[in-house]
Amino acid sequence: MPRRRLQLSLTLAAALTLGGGLATTAVLTVAVNRLEIDNQSLAFEQGANVRVAALRQGMDDAVEVLIVTNQLFATVQPVTRSQFHDFTTPLLLRNPYIKAFNFHRAVQDSERAEFEAGLQRFRPGTILRENVDGKLVPAPRRPHYNVVDYLEPMQGNEPAFGLNVGENGEVARALARAHASGRASASGLLRLAQDPSGKPSFEVVMPVYGPAGRLLGDTAIIIDVQTLARATLARAGLLEDGSVLLTMYIGAQTGAAAMVYANHDAAETAAPAASPLRWLARPGAHEVDRFVAAGQTWTVEAHAAPKPYLADHLASSLLLAGGLLSTLLLTAFVQAAGQRTRKVQELVRERTADLKLTNQRLIDDVLARKRTEKALQESEQRFRQLVAMSSDWYWEQDERLRFVALTGHFTEKSGIAVGRILGRTRAEIVGGLADSDAGREHIAAIEAREPFKNLEYRLLDDNGEERWYCVSGQPMFDDSGRFTGYRGTGSDITARKLTEQRVHHVAQHDVLTGLPNRSLLQDRLEQAVAYANRSGHPVWVMLIDLDRFKFVNDSMGHKAGDVLLMTVAARLRGSLRDTDTVARLSGDEFVVILSQHEDQPLTGDIVQRVMDSVAQPVMLGPKEFFVTCSIGVAAYPSDGTPAESLIEHADIAMYRAKKLGRNNFQFYTPAMNEESLERVRIESALRNALERNEFVLHYQPQVDLKTGQIVGMEALIRWKHPELGMVPPTRFIGVAEDTGLIVPIGAWVMRTACAQNKAWQDAGLGNLRVAVNLSARQFSAAELLPGIEQVLAETGLEPSCLELELTESLFMSDVTPAVDLLHRMKSLGVKLSIDDFGTGYSSFSYLSRFPIDVLKIDRSFVNDITHDANDAAIVASIITLAHNLRLSVIAEGVETAEQLDYLRQQGCDEMQGYYFSRPLPAQDFEQLLRQRRGLAALEDEPQVAVA
Repeated sequence: MPRRRLQLSLTLAAALTLGGGLATTAVLTVAVNRLEIDNQSLAFEQGANVRVAALRQGMDDAVEVLIVTNQLFATVQPVTRSQFHDFTTPLLLRNPYIKAFNFHRAVQDSERAEFEAGLQRFRPGTILRENVDGKLVPAPRRPHYNVVDYLEPMQGNEPAFGLNVGENGEVARALARAHASGRASASGLLRLAQDPSGKPSFEVVMPVYGPAGRLLGDTAIIIDVQTLARATLARAGLLEDGSVLLTMYIGAQTGAAAMVYANHDAAETAAPAASPLRWLARPGAHEVDRFVAAGQTWTVEAHAAPKPYLADHLASSLLLAGGLLSTLLLTAFVQAAGQRTRKVQELVRERTADLKLTNQRLIDDVLARKRTEKALQESEQRFRQLVAMSSDWYWEQDERLRFVALTGHFTEKSGIAVGRILGRTRAEIVGGLADSDAGREHIAAIEAREPFKNLEYRLLDDNGEERWYCVSGQPMFDDSGRFTGYRGTGSDITARKLTEQRVHHVAQHDVLTGLPNRSLLQDRLEQAVAYANRSGHPVWVMLIDLDRFKFVNDSMGHKAGDVLLMTVAARLRGSLRDTDTVARLSGDEFVVILSQHEDQPLTGDIVQRVMDSVAQPVMLGPKEFFVTCSIGVAAYPSDGTPAESLIEHADIAMYRAKKLGRNNFQFYTPAMNEESLERVRIESALRNALERNEFVLHYQPQVDLKTGQIVGMEALIRWKHPELGMVPPTRFIGVAEDTGLIVPIGAWVMRTACAQNKAWQDAGLGNLRVAVNLSARQFSAAELLPGIEQVLAETGLEPSCLELELTESLFMSDVTPAVDLLHRMKSLGVKLSIDDFGTGYSSFSYLSRFPIDVLKIDRSFVNDITHDANDAAIVASIITLAHNLRLSVIAEGVETAEQLDYLRQQGCDEMQGYYFSRPLPAQDFEQLLRQRRGLAALEDEPQVAVA
C-alpha cells in the first residue's frame, strides 16, 4: 500500500512538471511571437513611410525643375529658342524622367497665320494640330490656342511640335488650376502624341506672365512616372529592397486605370505556403498614404512582401521547440530524481534514529559552513554579473604595482589584448603620466598607498586607434597590515571624450562656414598679442566687410547668401597662411589675424591679395555675381592702438574704406577715431533732435527764367543744436541715413514744408510749389505713399504744389519696381524731379520710362559753363534732351550773371542759386515774397553771348 502511494506521488510530480513546462513554453512563445509581429509591423510602417517620403520628394524635385524653367521666362524677355535649348539641356541630363520641356504660347485666332509662319520657318511644314483619338489632325478655328512653341528635346518629340494642348481635357484643367493659383499644376494621365506606347505620363504646367500681367503662355514638363519613381527610389537606396511592395496611383482612388507605377508583379502578393504555426501570424501588413504634389493628389499603396513563416518567426519557433524539449527532459529528470530521492529517504529514516544524537553538532556545523559558502558564492557571482553587464572591467596589481589579473571581458571592452598589460605597471603602459597634473596627483596617491578615483588617460588600442580610459582603485593590505597591491575597475570613455570634443568645437566655431567664432577669435587674438610682445614682431587685425551682400540676400534669397558666405570663407582661408586666423564676426563681416615671422614680413600686398581673392566671380544659381569687400586694418603695436581695441579700430578703418567708395582698404589712424567719436556724438544727439524741436527749414527760391518771378522753393533742413550751434546737413544727413533716422526726419520735413507752403498760399503770396528731397531709405520704405497722402490731406496742400526730388541712384539698381513705385507716386498728383542729373550712372533711355516732370542740372556742371566748353555742351545737351521728353529744367548753383545768360540762351526753364538768393529762414523768405522780388524778364534784358 505505501509503495503504491509513492508511485502515485511521483507520477503526479512529473505531471505537474510537464504541465507547468508546457504552459510556460506556450506563454513565452505567444509573447515572443507578438513581439516579432510588432517589430515586423514597425519595420513595415517605417519602410512604407520612407518610400512615400522619397516619392513625394521626387515629385517636389520635378516641380522645382519646372519652377526654375519658368523663372527663365520671368527674368528674360524674350527667351530665344537657343536660350531655351541651352537652359534645358543640362536639366534633361540631370533628370532622365523628364521626357520633354515645353513652352505653350497663348495664341489668339487673329495671330494664327503669323504664328504658323514662324513655326514653319523653324520646322518646315508645321501647322497647328490637335490630338483627336490618338491621331494628329489640323486644328479647327478656335478663339484662342495653347500651342507647343518651344520643345526640348526635339528628337523623338517631333509630333508634339505645334500641337494645341488647350483642347486636351486633362491639360486644360491643369492650365485652369495653374492660372487660378499662379503655381505649378499637374494634369492627369495623358496619351502623348509622340508616345503611342501609352506609358503612364503626366504634364506639369505653370503660367508665364509678361509686362502688365499679360499672360504669355505657360511652361510645362512631360514626366514619365515610372522612370521618376524608379529614379527616386534608387536615389534613396530603396529600389532593390523588395521588402515593401508599392503601387502608386494618380488621384485619390485606387484602381487599374489610375495605376502609374508598381515595383512588383501581382503574383508576388500571394501568401506563402501554409505553416503549422500560421495561426500565430497576423495578416500581411497593408498601408495607404496620400500626398499632394503640383496640385494633384497621389495615392501610394504599400503591402508587406510575403515571406515564409519561419523567416519572420524563427525566434518564437525555436523557443517553442526548445521549450518542449526542455520540458520533456525536465519531466524525465524529475521522475528519476523522485524515485532516487525516495529510496535515499527511506534509508536515511532507518539510520537517522541511531546517528541523530551523535551527529547533531556535526550537522549544525556543516549547515553553517554551507550557508557561509553559499553566501560567498552568491556575492562573487553577483559581482561578476554586475561587472559583465557594465562597461567596466576589474583589475588587480601586486605589491610592485604590476598587473596580475584582468576580468570582465577586458579585451572586448578596451580593444587591448590582456597579454599586453599583464606583468607591467601603469607607468610603463601610459607614457608621460608624470607630465600632467592629474598624472602627478595619481603617482603621489600611489606612493602614499591611498585610493584614487577617475584617472583619465589615453592609449592606442591594438588597431592603432586612440582611445580614452578611466580607472579607479583601492589599496589592499593583509592581516598584518602589509601592502599587497591595488585592485579596482576601469572603463572605456572614448565616446564621451569625442562628444566633449565635438561640443567644444561647435561652441567655438561658426556653424555655417566652420570658421572660428567670436569666442575662439578672442583667444587667438590674445595668443597673437602675446607672441608680438615676446618676439617684437607686429600683428595685424583685418576686418573684412562684403560690399553689396544685402543686394544678394534681397535678390537671390538667404540660401544664395549662405552659399556666398561659405565661398568667401573658403577663399579667405586659401589666400592666407595656415598660421593665420580667419574668423566670422557676424553677418557678412570676417576678421583675419596676421602675425609677422622672420621670413614673412607683413605688407599691403597681403591685404590686396585677400581683396583680389574675394573679388573673383561667384556662381549663384544661373547667375554670376561679382562681390567686392572693404577692409580696415589695425596694427599692433602702434600708437593709439591698445591690444584690447584692435578689432574696434579695424572696424573704424573699415567704415572709412566704405566711406571712400568701397572696394579698398584703409589702415587705422588716431584721426579716424576722432571722426568715429564725432559720428557717435552726432548720432546720440540726432536721436533726440526731433523730440526737442531742434530742426528748422530754410527755403531757396526757384525763379522762372522767362518771367523772372519766383515760382517755387526748395525746402532744405538745418539743425540748430543748443551746444553745437547750426549743424550743416553734411555732418548729420549721412548718419541719419545709416541709422534709419532719416525716415522720421524726412517725414517731418515733408509735413512742415507742405504746411508752410499752404500758409503762404492762404496769405495770398502766390500759388507756389515746394520741392522736398527724398532719401534712399524713404524711397524704399513701405509707408512712403500712405505718408504722402496723409500729409497732403492734413495740410490741405494741392498735390501739384508738392515736388519730390529723387537722385538717380535711388532706382538705378532695380529699375522695374522703381518705375512702378514712381507711377503710383505720380498718380497722387505730385510733381517728380530728378536731382543732380548727370552725375549718376543711369542710361538716358530710362528717362522715357520714368513719369518725371523736372530735371535738375547739378551745380558741378553750372559752375564752369562760362569757361569750360565740355560742361557747356553737357548742359545744352541736358536741356535739349529734357525738352524733347517734355520735361522742365532747373539749373542749380547759379552764382553769376554770365551763367544766368547762358542758361537763358539755351532755353533753361528755371534757376536757383546764390545769384538770386541763398536759402532763407521761413520769415525771411516770406518777406522776399511780400516784396515781390524777382529777376528781369527775358525780353527786358540784352542777350549776352557766352563762349
